[in-house]
Amino acid sequence: MDMDRTACYRAISTRDARFDGRLFIGVKTTGIYCRPICPARTPKFENVSFYPSAAAAQEAGLRPCLRCRPETSPDLAFWRGTTNTVSRALALIEAGGLDEADVEGLANRLGVGARQLRRLFHKHVGASPIAVAQTRRVLLAKQLIHETSLPMAQVALAAGFNSVRRFNETFLDLFGRSPATLRRSHDKARNIHREAGALSVRLAYRPPYDWDAMLAFLNARAIPGIEMVAGNTYRRSIAIGDNSGVISVAPADKNRVDVSVRFPDMAALPQIIARVRRVFDLAADPDTIGAHLSLDPMLAPLVSARPGLRVPGAWDGFELAVRAIFGQQITVPVATGLLGRLVQAHGIRLPAGMRDHEGLSHLFPSPARLATADLRDFGMPGARAIAVTSLAQSILADPAIFSRGASLEEAIAKLRALPGIGEWTAQYIAMRELREPDAFPAADIGLMRAMATADGQRPSPAELLSRAERWRPWRAYAALHLWAAGSAHPAAAAARKIQARAAGKTRAREAGKPNAREAA
Repeated sequence: MDMDRTACYRAISTRDARFDGRLFIGVKTTGIYCRPICPARTPKFENVSFYPSAAAAQEAGLRPCLRCRPETSPDLAFWRGTTNTVSRALALIEAGGLDEADVEGLANRLGVGARQLRRLFHKHVGASPIAVAQTRRVLLAKQLIHETSLPMAQVALAAGFNSVRRFNETFLDLFGRSPATLRRSHDKARNIHREAGALSVRLAYRPPYDWDAMLAFLNARAIPGIEMVAGNTYRRSIAIGDNSGVISVAPADKNRVDVSVRFPDMAALPQIIARVRRVFDLAADPDTIGAHLSLDPMLAPLVSARPGLRVPGAWDGFELAVRAIFGQQITVPVATGLLGRLVQAHGIRLPAGMRDHEGLSHLFPSPARLATADLRDFGMPGARAIAVTSLAQSILADPAIFSRGASLEEAIAKLRALPGIGEWTAQYIAMRELREPDAFPAADIGLMRAMATADGQRPSPAELLSRAERWRPWRAYAALHLWAAGSAHPAAAAARKIQARAAGKTRAREAGKPNAREAA
C-alpha cells in the first residue's frame, strides 16, 4: 500500500483492523515496531515511521512489540508484491527457499539476477530477501515462546535456527534479553493442547473467510486413510523427509485457525506451517481480490454473495497430479474411491502412535513406490495407469518439478511436458499446488457453463480466456466464484451429468484433462 505518512497515521490513530498486516509502525523513542491495532497509546506523529512489512521494520533496527505481537498479524506479504517475481520469491522463502540456498540460488530459480532481486525486494517489501527469511524465523520463534511450553532448544530448532547459541544471540541482540525471559507464565497456561502430544499453533488470516466452502471442497476430495473432515476440523497424515505425522486444522477466535501438529521432528515445523497456509490460502487479501473482480458486472454479485471464498491449495504436488490423472472421465466420488484403494495397496501405514480410530491410517504412496507398482488392477484404462507410473518416474528424476518458477507460462509448459498432464490439469496444478493466483483452466466445462448467456450459449475456451483478461491477476479466484455459482444452481447437478456425457468424446481426446467436476 501507499506509505503516505498522513494516511498511515490516521489508520493507526483509529486502530483500524483493516490495515493489520498491511503496514507496521516504527516508534523512534522506544525502538519498537507495532501493528496498527496495538493497544498502546498512539505515539506522536513526529516519532513514528511506517514500513510495508515486518522485515522492513526489523531491518531498520526495530524490535517487535511485546503487546501487539507482530508475529500474530495476518501474513499478507505474498500479495503485496506488485511484481510476479517478488510474489514468487516470497512464497519460495516461506517454503524454505533460503534455508539451504543463498540469494543467488533463489534468483536463479526465478530467472533474474541476484542484484535485481534485491532491488525489487527493497522497492516492494522494504527489506532484503535475507532479512525477510530472518524475520520469519524470529517471529515464529517468538510465537512459539509465547504460545507453547516447548523447551527453548526445541523452539530454536522449530523456528529454523541452526544452533541454540545463534538463537540466544539473536534474541539478546534484538530484545536485550534471553528467550526464556520472554516467556510468561500465563502464556504457557493459555496453550492447552487439543491432542495428547500435539503442538498447537494459531495462524492469522484476513477476514472474511468462507470456512464452510473450504471444508466442503476438501471433504468432497478427501482420500480415505489420508485425510478427513469431521465437524469443522480438517485432519490428514503428512510426511516430510523420513518422518511422518498428523495435523488437524480448525477455526479459532480472532480471525485465526488452530493448527495441531503431531510430528517427531520439530525442525519441520516451518515447512508444515507453510503448507497449511498454502492449503487454506491464509495469505489471501479478500478485500483487494474482491474489489478487483467486482469491477466485472458478471462477477460482482458472485463476490458479494461469497466474499470470503478462497482457492484451496494442495498438500503435495505429486498427490494432486495423481488425483487429477485418476479423475479423468469419472466423477469425484469414484476417483476418490480409487485413490483410497491405491493408498491401501501401496501407501505406507502410519506408525501405531499416529493412527486413529477415525480413519487416518496411511501416508500417500511416494513416487518411488508408484514408479515400480503395477496399477493395472485399479479399474482404469491401461494408458492412465502407465501415465501415473511415468509421472512417478519423472518426479524421481526431477523432484523440483512442482516448485514455482519464473512465470506462470513457464510453469504450465513444464507441467505439460509430464506424462498424462494436459492444459487443464497443468492449470489446475498451478492453481492449487504452485499457488499461482492467475492460473485459469479456460477449457473447463463448469466455467464455460457459468459464463453462458441467457439463451444458453456458452463461450468457447478462447472467448472465455479473452473475457478473463480483465480478471488478472486473480483469475484463479474468479474460477472459484464461477464454480461455486454453478454448484449452487438448482439445476447444476442435472446439467453437469448431461453436459459431461455430451462432452465425453471431446474430453477423451485431451490427455491429462479430468472431468470438470473434479474442480467444481
